[in-house]
Amino acid sequence: MNKKITIAIDGFSSTGKSTLAKELAKHLGYVYVDTGAMYRAVAFYAMQAGYIGKGFFDALSLINSLPSIKLTFKFNADLGFGEMYLNDVNVEAAIRTIEVSNFVSLVAEISEVRSKLVEQQQEMGKNKGIVMDGRDIGTVVFPDADLKIFMTASPMTRAERRFKELQKKGDHVTFDEVLKNVEERDYIDTHRADSPLVKARDAIEFDNSNITREEQLENVLKLLDL
Repeated sequence: MNKKITIAIDGFSSTGKSTLAKELAKHLGYVYVDTGAMYRAVAFYAMQAGYIGKGFFDALSLINSLPSIKLTFKFNADLGFGEMYLNDVNVEAAIRTIEVSNFVSLVAEISEVRSKLVEQQQEMGKNKGIVMDGRDIGTVVFPDADLKIFMTASPMTRAERRFKELQKKGDHVTFDEVLKNVEERDYIDTHRADSPLVKARDAIEFDNSNITREEQLENVLKLLDL
């Protein structure tokens, strides 16, 4: 493809959005942006600052702290993608824990947080040649994206994937904890007042409950007529 385009990938948690987006970006030589990592980094900041924890959330303090939160991606040649940096500190591993997962959807509900991050995301993609994944990419960030994909899979399938992923990392969690987290995030993501998770009208839906990563990539590349 000579003409650079914008590819927006939305969907539920643990549907493999980031995996597909990374593979597409690599194949096309595009920039990849994981917007979920940005929200996770803000949630991690809130946790570290004592603004959020089990049973409490001081949203106002987080909102007031937004000007002091600097988010950047720095490309890691060994990994083949950009890692998340919070105030110049690599937090890529720290933001992938179940603890951060438990709070990220609550943080993402805050309109001021979304406004700050959406502005940054739109700036990142102004020159096209980008693959971005998240919850509102095709509906809010890039409503005119050239290709929109909406990914889904059953909660049980997604929980199994996430559980295996966390086990590999050495996190001590139970399957029931992970399933509960998946279901709670689904509810919050689809019911928040600001930019809820919905399938854009012109998005192509992919249920990847029963297909492999290879099949998934192949199917999406066919859409691009490569």
